[in-house]
Amino acid sequence: MHQHYVYILASRSRTIYIGVTNDLVRRIHEHRVGEGRSFTHKYRVGMLVYFERTANIHAAIEREKQLKRWPRWRKDRLIESHNPDWRDVSVDWFTAASPELATKTVH
Repeated sequence: MHQHYVYILASRSRTIYIGVTNDLVRRIHEHRVGEGRSFTHKYRVGMLVYFERTANIHAAIEREKQLKRWPRWRKDRLIESHNPDWRDVSVDWFTAASPELATKTVH
């Protein structure tokens, strides 16, 4: 069974980027080393502030589209409902496995 993730990256100034992937750890690493889209590199958007997991790629793509259509205040509210300090939830991922990956699901 494959897993798919919808994720939100942010910069320190809270510029955000929303994406979808089937390998969240790899994709975050790619963004951080400059293999991501030029937008994330240009605006230094590399902190993972929110993500959801699903086994259905179609659900993940639809959720990504839904989030992108939301007004900014609603995206901020979603992030802050799970991560009020906008901390980078992936900060330890590249040194240890994270149990969080197994618990997040698409709503």
